[in-house]
Amino acid sequence: MDIEQLQQRLRDFAAERAWQPYLTPKNLAMAMVVEAAELVEIFQWMTPEESQAIKADPRKHEHLGEEIADVLLYLLQIADCSGVDVEAAVERKLAMNALKYPPGMPDATG
Repeated sequence: MDIEQLQQRLRDFAAERAWQPYLTPKNLAMAMVVEAAELVEIFQWMTPEESQAIKADPRKHEHLGEEIADVLLYLLQIADCSGVDVEAAVERKLAMNALKYPPGMPDATG
Protein backbone atom coordinates (compact mmCIF):
# COMPACT_ATOMS: atom_id res chain seq x y z
CA MET A 1 0.00 0.00 0.00
CA ASP A 2 1.38 3.37 -1.01
CA ILE A 3 0.23 5.71 1.75
CA GLU A 4 1.10 8.93 -0.07
CA GLN A 5 -0.76 7.79 -3.17
CA LEU A 6 -3.78 6.82 -1.08
CA GLN A 7 -3.74 10.19 0.67
CA GLN A 8 -3.65 11.89 -2.76
CA ARG A 9 -6.65 9.82 -3.87
CA LEU A 10 -8.49 10.92 -0.73
CA ARG A 11 -7.59 14.58 -1.39
CA ASP A 12 -8.81 14.25 -4.99
CA PHE A 13 -12.04 12.54 -3.86
CA ALA A 14 -12.72 15.34 -1.37
CA ALA A 15 -11.85 18.07 -3.89
CA GLU A 16 -14.26 16.64 -6.47
CA ARG A 17 -17.02 17.04 -3.86
CA ALA A 18 -15.83 20.37 -2.41
CA TRP A 19 -15.49 18.77 1.03
CA GLN A 20 -12.20 20.48 2.00
CA PRO A 21 -13.79 23.03 4.39
CA TYR A 22 -15.18 20.18 6.47
CA LEU A 23 -12.07 18.01 6.56
CA THR A 24 -10.41 19.44 9.64
CA PRO A 25 -8.44 17.31 12.09
CA LYS A 26 -11.24 17.73 14.67
CA ASN A 27 -14.03 16.72 12.31
CA LEU A 28 -12.04 13.81 10.88
CA ALA A 29 -11.16 12.53 14.37
CA MET A 30 -14.80 12.68 15.39
CA ALA A 31 -15.86 10.82 12.24
CA MET A 32 -13.13 8.22 12.83
CA VAL A 33 -14.42 7.57 16.35
CA VAL A 34 -17.90 6.95 14.94
CA GLU A 35 -16.43 4.46 12.47
CA ALA A 36 -14.38 2.84 15.25
CA ALA A 37 -17.60 2.40 17.22
CA GLU A 38 -19.13 0.67 14.19
CA LEU A 39 -16.09 -1.61 14.14
CA VAL A 40 -16.53 -2.42 17.82
CA GLU A 41 -20.24 -3.04 17.29
CA ILE A 42 -19.42 -6.00 15.04
CA PHE A 43 -17.82 -7.77 18.01
CA GLN A 44 -20.06 -6.38 20.75
CA TRP A 45 -21.88 -9.57 21.78
CA MET A 46 -19.42 -12.16 20.49
CA THR A 47 -17.40 -14.46 22.65
CA PRO A 48 -13.64 -14.28 22.11
CA GLU A 49 -13.88 -17.51 20.13
CA GLU A 50 -16.66 -16.14 17.91
CA SER A 51 -14.63 -13.03 17.22
CA GLN A 52 -11.68 -15.14 16.12
CA ALA A 53 -13.92 -17.17 13.80
CA ILE A 54 -15.34 -14.13 11.97
CA LYS A 55 -13.25 -14.89 8.90
CA ALA A 56 -15.35 -18.04 8.37
CA ASP A 57 -18.50 -15.97 7.76
CA PRO A 58 -18.07 -14.19 4.40
CA ARG A 59 -20.76 -11.57 5.08
CA LYS A 60 -19.42 -10.63 8.52
CA HIS A 61 -15.85 -10.74 7.27
CA GLU A 62 -16.65 -8.36 4.42
CA HIS A 63 -18.44 -5.98 6.81
CA LEU A 64 -15.41 -6.10 9.12
CA GLY A 65 -13.16 -5.15 6.22
CA GLU A 66 -15.39 -2.21 5.33
CA GLU A 67 -15.29 -0.83 8.87
CA ILE A 68 -11.51 -1.33 9.14
CA ALA A 69 -11.13 0.55 5.85
CA ASP A 70 -13.32 3.41 7.11
CA VAL A 71 -11.16 3.83 10.23
CA LEU A 72 -7.93 3.64 8.22
CA LEU A 73 -9.10 6.16 5.64
CA TYR A 74 -10.04 8.66 8.34
CA LEU A 75 -6.68 8.13 10.08
CA LEU A 76 -4.86 8.81 6.83
CA GLN A 77 -6.86 11.97 6.27
CA ILE A 78 -6.14 13.18 9.82
CA ALA A 79 -2.44 12.58 9.27
CA ASP A 80 -2.51 14.27 5.87
CA CYS A 81 -4.24 17.47 6.96
CA SER A 82 -2.10 17.61 10.13
CA GLY A 83 1.20 17.10 8.33
CA VAL A 84 2.04 13.81 10.07
CA ASP A 85 4.29 11.45 8.11
CA VAL A 86 2.48 8.17 8.83
CA GLU A 87 5.38 5.91 7.89
CA ALA A 88 7.85 7.84 10.08
CA ALA A 89 5.35 7.97 12.97
CA VAL A 90 4.76 4.21 12.78
CA GLU A 91 8.49 3.42 12.67
CA ARG A 92 9.13 5.71 15.64
CA LYS A 93 6.29 4.16 17.65
CA LEU A 94 7.45 0.60 16.88
CA ALA A 95 10.95 1.51 18.08
CA MET A 96 9.52 3.06 21.24
CA ASN A 97 7.40 -0.04 21.90
CA ALA A 98 10.43 -2.31 21.40
CA LEU A 99 12.23 -0.41 24.15
CA LYS A 100 9.19 -0.29 26.42
CA TYR A 101 8.34 -3.98 25.95
CA PRO A 102 11.58 -5.93 25.48
CA PRO A 103 11.53 -9.64 24.54
CA GLY A 104 11.09 -11.94 27.51
CA MET A 105 9.02 -9.40 29.42
CA PRO A 106 6.11 -11.07 31.22
CA ASP A 107 2.83 -10.81 29.35
CA ALA A 108 -0.11 -8.72 30.53
CA THR A 109 -1.77 -11.72 32.17
CA GLY A 110 1.32 -12.78 34.14
